[in-house]
Amino acid sequence: MEVTLRQLRAFAALARTGGFTRAAESLHITQSALSGLIKELESQLGVRLVDRSTRRIQLSEVGREFHTVATRVLRDLDSALDNIDNLKRLRRGIVRIAAPQLMASTLIPEVIAGFRLAHPHIQIHLLDCAVENAITQAVRGEVDISIGPYREGLSDIAADPLFDLPFMAVFPVGHPLESLKRVGWTDLMRHPLIVLHGQFTDQLAMDLHQLSSQQPVRPSHEVTFMSTALSMVNAGLGVTACLPYAQRLVDLYGLRARPLHDPEIRRKFFIYSRQHASLPPAAEAFVQYLHEHVGKRQWE
Repeated sequence: MEVTLRQLRAFAALARTGGFTRAAESLHITQSALSGLIKELESQLGVRLVDRSTRRIQLSEVGREFHTVATRVLRDLDSALDNIDNLKRLRRGIVRIAAPQLMASTLIPEVIAGFRLAHPHIQIHLLDCAVENAITQAVRGEVDISIGPYREGLSDIAADPLFDLPFMAVFPVGHPLESLKRVGWTDLMRHPLIVLHGQFTDQLAMDLHQLSSQQPVRPSHEVTFMSTALSMVNAGLGVTACLPYAQRLVDLYGLRARPLHDPEIRRKFFIYSRQHASLPPAAEAFVQYLHEHVGKRQWE
């Protein structure tokens, strides 16, 4: 038994209008085509749904019972189709994002604000967390996308390049580094150094070792979040290094930032999502907008 959607819609229209002529007009088909669809449906079901006479039509007892079911099926289907259309046209939807705390307090709010102007009905759920936790959220499928630096050994996850930026030195106003024409890593490490603990410092030490004969990284303070490091720099406890996307927060703390050289060390950041899993339309649109926003920035 293969009841078609066209047959169900023809039957529902006939029951609603009470006549073949008006039902055919409502569906923009000919009366003979409508009659053929009703006959096909009755043949498929093996029962008479409509009692016909020269003056009027009415549903049979079986037809009345079937009409209740058919109406519910069509209503649920139309609702599902409308929902999909709204998602596709970005009239509704949710985007779940995980981002490192520093990025979540600088770059991402700018992107969310601009995206919401274009798509006010899309909800954005932002999870700010430590760098490694942000990437893990995408691996577990707990968010649509995560943003974070390059990491080796990630499986079952897609990595979409977002930006590649060099480190910059951050220090208080009037600090000795401010008078230098060119700030190198050796210059930076002559002062108490505040860094993020864990993989951030490990990778930085490895890069410095591979690219130059720099002395080992010996931080004076290790913290979890860059906002803490910037606050400590503001308090005169030392200097730090971060990426240019944090410039707004650097300015907020009243600090100075200069490119770091000898060597230039860069960090690649990616948009992570689950491998072989399609993003919802709202998340796809957000990723596109994020790329456009980053592409307009001139950090270097």
